[in-house]
Amino acid sequence: MSSPTRTTGTGTEPTPARHLGELGVLLLEAGLSVTDVRASLESVPAAGRGAGGDLAFAVLPDSVIVTDDTGTVTMVRSGKSGLSFRQAAHASRLLHETVAAAVSLSQLPARIAQVRAMTRPHPVTSWAVGSALIAGGLAVVFRCPWWSILVAAAVGALVGVVASILDRTRDGVSIVPFVTAFLSTVLVGVVGTALDLGPVPLFAVCAPVAILVPGAVITNALLELTSTDIVTGSARLLYGLIMLGFMTAGISAGAHVTGLRIDPDSAALIGQIGAAAGTSGWQALPPLWMSWVGVVVLALGIGIAFGAGRRLTLLGVAVMTGTYAVLTVATPVIGGVAATGLAAGVLFVTARILESLTVAVPATVSFQPAFLLLVPGTVGLVAVAAFDTAALHSTPATFVSLCIGTKIGALVAEVLVRPRRSPAGFGAVD
Repeated sequence: MSSPTRTTGTGTEPTPARHLGELGVLLLEAGLSVTDVRASLESVPAAGRGAGGDLAFAVLPDSVIVTDDTGTVTMVRSGKSGLSFRQAAHASRLLHETVAAAVSLSQLPARIAQVRAMTRPHPVTSWAVGSALIAGGLAVVFRCPWWSILVAAAVGALVGVVASILDRTRDGVSIVPFVTAFLSTVLVGVVGTALDLGPVPLFAVCAPVAILVPGAVITNALLELTSTDIVTGSARLLYGLIMLGFMTAGISAGAHVTGLRIDPDSAALIGQIGAAAGTSGWQALPPLWMSWVGVVVLALGIGIAFGAGRRLTLLGVAVMTGTYAVLTVATPVIGGVAATGLAAGVLFVTARILESLTVAVPATVSFQPAFLLLVPGTVGLVAVAAFDTAALHSTPATFVSLCIGTKIGALVAEVLVRPRRSPAGFGAVD
C-alpha cells in the first residue's frame, strides 16, 4: 500500500535528523499542513538536538529538510500520496508518544514501518462503496429528487472504481478530475434525457465526484499562507484550483455532449435549503428530515472510503452531525459565509479537545471529513459549473471565513486544551 521514503544526507548511519525527517514525512502523508508538521517536530523534547547541535526544519508538501549547526542537510521525501485515516491515527499516536519521550528517536524507524505496513482489505471495493455512499448522502442532504439520488449513488460507485484504477499511474492521477467529472455528467445526462426529466439538479452531477473535490487542499493552502508558509501554500492553492478547473471542464464537456440542462436554482448550500415538497413519484424531493439521514450516510461513506475503521467512523458520524447542526442553525441567522467560519471554529476546537482526551484520534481525522459539509471546495465547483455570478462572488468570502474561523479555533484551542504528556493518555485506535 505504501512505498518507502527516499532519504538523502551526508551520513550513512541513521541520525536523529533522519529519524525526525521520516516522522515529519509520515505526518505530511497523514494530512497535516506543513505549518503543523514543523511545529510538531520542534515540539519533540531534546529532539531538536543532533550531533551538530540544534536542528532546523524546513517542510515542503512532499518532503522534510533537516539542517544542523554544522550545515549537514538531511532530506526525506515522501514515496506516496497519503495514509488511510486509521494509519493517520496511528501516526498521531506515534507523534505524541515521541513528544512524551515514551518512544525514543532510535525506535522511530521501526514504528514508522509498522504504520506504513497497515493495509486495507479490498481497497478498490471500499473506495467504490464509500464513494457511492458519499454521493448518495450529499444528494439527500441537498434534497435532490429521488431518481437523482439513486443515479448519483450508482455513478459515485463507478467513479470510485475509475479513480482507483487511474490513481495507479502517474499520468492517470493527472486526468482523474476531468475524466471522472466528464463520466459523471454524461451518465447523469443520459438518464435525465432518456427519462425526459427536465433540468437536472446541480448536486446530482457534482455529488458523484465530491470525494475528489480538493476542499481540504485549498483550505490547508490558505492556512499555510496565513502562517507565512508562502511557497507551500501557493503550490497547494494552485494545485487545488487546477483540479477544480479540470472538474469544471469535465462537467461542461459532459453537458455539451448529452445536452444536459442544469437547474439554475439548485445550487443552494446547507442552511439555504428550503422545504419545498416537489412533485410526486421519483421526481419528488425527500422530506426535510431526511437530510439528517443523508449526513449519517455521508459520514459512513467517508469512513469506508478512507479506511477509518469502526471507531473512527462512528466518531466521524458524531462530528459531522454536529457540524451540520451548527450550519443549519447559524446560516439563517448570520448568513452562509459567517456560518461556515463559525462551524469551522467550533469544529476545530472540538477536534483539538478530542485529540487531547485520546491522542489516537488526531485532529486531522475528525476535522477534515467535515470539509464536505463546510464545502469550501464543493461551493467553488458548484459556483463555476453553474456560472452563478452571486455564488462566484461568495466563494472567496467562504474560503476566507473558513480560514479565519479555523485560526480563531486554533487560538481558542491553544488556550483551553492542554495535551497529555503521559503515556497513560494514549488510547486505542482500533
